[in-house]
Amino acid sequence: MYLDAIAGDFKDHAQLVGLCDISPARMDHWNRHLADAFGHEPVPTYPADDFERMIEQVKPDVVIVTSMDSTHHHYIIRAVELGCDAVTEKPMTIDAEKAQAILDAVERTGRALRVAFNYRYMPAFSKLREVVQSGVIGRPTLVDFQWRLDTSHGADYFRRWHREKDKSGGLLVHKSTHHFDLVNWIIDDHPAVVSAMGGLKFYGQRNADARGERYDYDRYTGHVTRQEDPFALTLDDNKHMKSLYLDAETDSGYVRDRNVFAGEGRWPISAEDTMAVIASYRGGVILNYSLIAYCPWEGERLTINGTQGQVEYFSRGKGHVIQGQSDEELAADQYAGEKYIRLQRMFEPPRDIEIPKAVGGHGGGDAQILRRIFLPDTPPDPLGRDADHLQGAASILLGVAANRSIETGAPVRIDDLLPLPVA
Repeated sequence: MYLDAIAGDFKDHAQLVGLCDISPARMDHWNRHLADAFGHEPVPTYPADDFERMIEQVKPDVVIVTSMDSTHHHYIIRAVELGCDAVTEKPMTIDAEKAQAILDAVERTGRALRVAFNYRYMPAFSKLREVVQSGVIGRPTLVDFQWRLDTSHGADYFRRWHREKDKSGGLLVHKSTHHFDLVNWIIDDHPAVVSAMGGLKFYGQRNADARGERYDYDRYTGHVTRQEDPFALTLDDNKHMKSLYLDAETDSGYVRDRNVFAGEGRWPISAEDTMAVIASYRGGVILNYSLIAYCPWEGERLTINGTQGQVEYFSRGKGHVIQGQSDEELAADQYAGEKYIRLQRMFEPPRDIEIPKAVGGHGGGDAQILRRIFLPDTPPDPLGRDADHLQGAASILLGVAANRSIETGAPVRIDDLLPLPVA
């Protein structure tokens, strides 16, 4: 997303000066892609342990961090310490200790960190914030948020390293950081106390026998096709995925097509696929949230109840994706089905609110956030969609607290993990 933006739409405003990755093969892939797609000259490439040498030699203004979630903190902290601003993919990091280290580094250096919450820029969610900010439903009291991942999108998290909590924080950090940030942003508050339950109810070897799923192979490529197994993803019959993943396995260690039911072999599953969270906010709002990663359809329902009424967003996507579909195509399909925003004030009939049309990944959110990142002198945003390090921390801490509550069976106070300033 960022490389195409820099080389394409924003080439007059930004310049790519270097790539740093654990995989030389992946960096070669992207240099070839930029040359083929945009005629872009190859940029210098640096192995991950030469990150500081890259900063010294190419002298970037901004470092964009898109590495494995558990390593975000390392590159963010060193970037700001070496005089750069930083943009990081969500989640900002995966635990409270790493979050505290990032906050300390930003405070110490005075550099800027932006967390790329592209959901904030989706027209539907931007409109939802406008409605709540207007006061038309009164003071928010309870948020009910249901997110449903289907058996293509949801399964994909269990084909990758995201299934390992020590790398991703589990879905309550990696995925739900999007959703928790939306709630925090829409109601202008931070969570205070969190209780949660969750488990692995569908994927993994323990559930395979009941479903009659095969787990005698750790990965799909070379063993099975999608015609034989609807959960299969094979990397050798798609040029892009072969180049980016299969050909890069030796130097990256990233196996992209793990069997979602083979959970006791080389890559055990430690993340949950079924989660329910209840949280109270500092201002008194209650959040009721659930996430499952194996629904037969894809979509979400976000309902905000207030003292004078209710506003609800509902989206139901196509419900399936095809093998080899790009992230952009997957995101477009996810938001291509039924959707509405429905407002109902007390003692009044409901009315639907028009959702502005948009194109591109994440329901148009990607295009909007790229403009905010790469266009110079962007005006202040009345919706406050640009997220900083404190908002990045607030979103992950709700997930970190939920993970701890699942482990202990007890409520968790956010301030016991990492006290944050008043929102």
